[in-house]
Amino acid sequence: MDEGSTARIGLSVYPLHRTKTLHLVRHGEGVHNEAIRRKDPKQYFDAQLTPLGWKQVENLRNQIEKSGLSKKIQLVVTSPLMRTMQTAMGVFGSGDCSTIENQNRPPFIAVELCRELLGVKLHEKRRSVSEYQSLFPTIDFSLVESDEDILWKPDIRETKDEILVRGQQFFNWLWSRKEEHIAIVTHFIFLFENLKAFTSNHHCHPLVTTETCAKFNNCELRSLIIVDKSLRGSFYSSTTNNPKEVSQKLHLPSQVYEKYAQKGTDAVKKN
Repeated sequence: MDEGSTARIGLSVYPLHRTKTLHLVRHGEGVHNEAIRRKDPKQYFDAQLTPLGWKQVENLRNQIEKSGLSKKIQLVVTSPLMRTMQTAMGVFGSGDCSTIENQNRPPFIAVELCRELLGVKLHEKRRSVSEYQSLFPTIDFSLVESDEDILWKPDIRETKDEILVRGQQFFNWLWSRKEEHIAIVTHFIFLFENLKAFTSNHHCHPLVTTETCAKFNNCELRSLIIVDKSLRGSFYSSTTNNPKEVSQKLHLPSQVYEKYAQKGTDAVKKN
């Protein structure tokens, strides 16, 4: 292989501890998705999952259990809307949204930054936190600042630029977390716009862009790696690298031999 081959195929290396694995999930089918498919103009406040949506949740849950992915997830982040929280608890939780038991499951936290495009459409308006807390007792709502939904406006639709700013804030917040494998249950437009911005800003290969930005189906999971190139996470250290001090102490085979030879000599003297 000639000197420039590696550069041409686009390979690169990066320290593992400066990366995180994100498992992105679009919620299962909601009643508003079903209405759109049937060309029903009716608006559904804080749309819930349909029977098909619950079946999609069951299928994804079985898939991640079978693959072993469920054991790797250290945190589940969900948009605080009914259909996303139902999906999050159904896929990654105990399976029963109303139970307070969540043994051997990761913590769940609701974050408004990963909500869908805000405003006008009624299915994007959330209920009060106090109502949600009784429905989802194992989800942490401490980061939701207001009990009532003050972000949704009946006559103002969020712009594309605004959802990108919100998305950047969300991914920066994710990077501040200590967890390395994080599941995020969110919405189609939020995923599409922000992933498209990521790939265009970093000049990804067209095939990577297509793979990353393809439309998410309901309850589809897609795993991606994010990399800290700005060193915002420079305070994190590797948990897998062999420490420098250890490698220096036992650098040469002769040093290893001398160490254990001396132990043998000491044992003979004692006897």
